[in-house]
Amino acid sequence: MRILICGAGQVGYGIAERLAAEDNDVTVIDNSAELVQNIQDRLDVRGYVGHGSHPDVLARAGADSADMIIAVTLYDEVNMVACQVAHSLFNVPTKIARIRAQNYRQGQYANLFTRDHMPIDVIISPEIEVGDVILRRIALPGARDVVLFNEDTVAMVAIECDESCPLVDTPLSQLSELFPDLNAVVAGISRKGKMIAPRSSDQILTDDIAYVIADRQQIRRTISIFGKEQPEASRIVIAGGGNIGVYLARRIEERLPSARVKIIENSRSAAEKLADQLNRTVVLHGNALDESILQEAGADNADLMVAITNNDQVNILSSVLAKKVGCKSNLALLNNVGYHDFTRSLGIDDYINPRSVTISRVLQYVRRGRIRGVYSVENGAAEIVEAEALEASPLVGKPLRELELPAGIRIGMIFHDGKLVRPTGNSIIKANDRVVMLALSEHVHEVEQMFRVSADFL
Repeated sequence: MRILICGAGQVGYGIAERLAAEDNDVTVIDNSAELVQNIQDRLDVRGYVGHGSHPDVLARAGADSADMIIAVTLYDEVNMVACQVAHSLFNVPTKIARIRAQNYRQGQYANLFTRDHMPIDVIISPEIEVGDVILRRIALPGARDVVLFNEDTVAMVAIECDESCPLVDTPLSQLSELFPDLNAVVAGISRKGKMIAPRSSDQILTDDIAYVIADRQQIRRTISIFGKEQPEASRIVIAGGGNIGVYLARRIEERLPSARVKIIENSRSAAEKLADQLNRTVVLHGNALDESILQEAGADNADLMVAITNNDQVNILSSVLAKKVGCKSNLALLNNVGYHDFTRSLGIDDYINPRSVTISRVLQYVRRGRIRGVYSVENGAAEIVEAEALEASPLVGKPLRELELPAGIRIGMIFHDGKLVRPTGNSIIKANDRVVMLALSEHVHEVEQMFRVSADFL
């Protein structure tokens, strides 16, 4: 695909890195010559210095032959106009825009982003995406990651298997025998930094991270079977009162009325504004690296510390300090992937990579075929994919044991006639079924082919 990306910041760079690695023809536009030079030096992409919404800049960048434009500059209005110009002057088929301000997305303005008005096909908001990930982690503290598919009926849950996990050294084939009514499949395993799509004869080992695809109604039971069931956090401290912080606090107020939340914000004016916007959340003005402020926020007696400032170092250090004063667990927002490998050695229980969350949202629209959902895991080592099977698909009409799927693909759940079905060797996928599976990165294009409308399959 020929893809234009407006904005070479952290989000734009991350998207360009992933799409270029998949041999897409990527061009990046940014006002900053330094950012453009940096992205050209590091990635196999073209770069243009200029304003991403200016017609002449888009023309020079090849908008007339682009399949997609992804506008992710820091400014909502620039992103919106870039999509409008790409549509009106260059007829770019797919237009994706990052829009941070929620004022544009209120219900009464729902028809603003339509073909007749502001023609944006997909709106991404990293702040909301990250906020929703954190909310799911709060609701299911035993999981390292939780993502929903098939209209929220299927969940992918990442579970760390330590020495206390009762399933360690148990062949996966025995799980269905031990728990015959458990609608869940271990679709992937991350082991010592390497992602694998296991076979039924494989075992879970200590320190593995198991990626389980399950019926949403059985998520808590699944986590409990893995020995990771924990009570939901009710006393939460948030470091950082930016867009993610205020969104998170509002949603906690709505969803968890019994939860007690305190936000630490370094800017006095921002703290005052937050206090006016929130109802039950206590807002403190101060530095999250100040132990006395953490004590005032009740970190010494908190269930969870969520560090989501715009500074990775502050997030790391405040998380560690909160643990030091007595906080039970912590969760840090980390943009720099270089920090991920040693977070545990520092005392950080878990982290969120906003770049990965955003890339997953974009990939759904880059993938060809009847792909309905995509989520990237382990820094792109694999993807959880939801797709709709067509009559011409090679998956349709044969028992799974006869399909000879590549070793890097494992089917986790089938949605057939309104019911979720755990796949077995005898399972037969039918036309219009929804399939949720894990595919290693090198096999993603094979998954696309399986779900494409192609004369080759007719």
